Amino acid sequence: MIEPAMTLANRLRAGETIATAWSTLAGPVLPEVLVRAGYQAVTLDMQHGMHDFASVVQSIAAVVHAGGHPVARVPVGDYATASRLLDAGAQAIIAPMIGSVEDATAFVSQIKYPPAGTRSWGPGRAMELQGVAEGQAYLMSADAETLGLGMIETRAALEAVDDILAVDGLDGVFVGPADLSIALSDGARCEPSGEEVQQAAGRIAAAAIRVGKIAGIYCNTLKDARRARDMGFTFISWASDQAIIRAGVSALHDPFAEG
Repeated sequence: MIEPAMTLANRLRAGETIATAWSTLAGPVLPEVLVRAGYQAVTLDMQHGMHDFASVVQSIAAVVHAGGHPVARVPVGDYATASRLLDAGAQAIIAPMIGSVEDATAFVSQIKYPPAGTRSWGPGRAMELQGVAEGQAYLMSADAETLGLGMIETRAALEAVDDILAVDGLDGVFVGPADLSIALSDGARCEPSGEEVQQAAGRIAAAAIRVGKIAGIYCNTLKDARRARDMGFTFISWASDQAIIRAGVSALHDPFAEG
């Protein structure tokens, strides 16, 4: 059984900073390798990555068995899949394009049990992966120990961030800096590391911290990741599996090169 203090939710609420790899390539082996290589969590991306439901379910188990925390990003508005992935053992769900209180409320409804939401019962696989034998025990802890993070990545979301964070059952927010930069520039540029976006990210982190909720962010550079930590973000994505592979290949010496 997973010790309660070791769940992703409780580690983040205790103030730990957790680094997550970002998994875009379908299949369970690479997420498992990322955990065994040192990542504490892996986020499985169904929005822009190549993952489908089956590959995420397989990867969740692989991440858990390797000792990591499985997180999934669902497609825009696909809150029914969010519920299914919690049943499959995901410890957190990231929902993209949460732009309003209404969006956040609809998301929470699918991922929390009554009275907080309307999540339907069926967590058999999650219970197996967590080592929980009694359904009542899972029910009593599930809402607290599974996280729902709404992505703040539009001008409307930034303006409404305090109201979004006030939604009961929403555990925190997650900054999508690329889309946020496009939105703030009215479509003129994609500069996720730009100063305007970084300043906005700081405002979002501060808003989450004020109400005791989790602040997460996707980082494109090591400099951004360190700055995010200094801003108060505690759930930080750095880096994607494709970027890790490219960096690893670049670092290798050509065995056929001279010298």
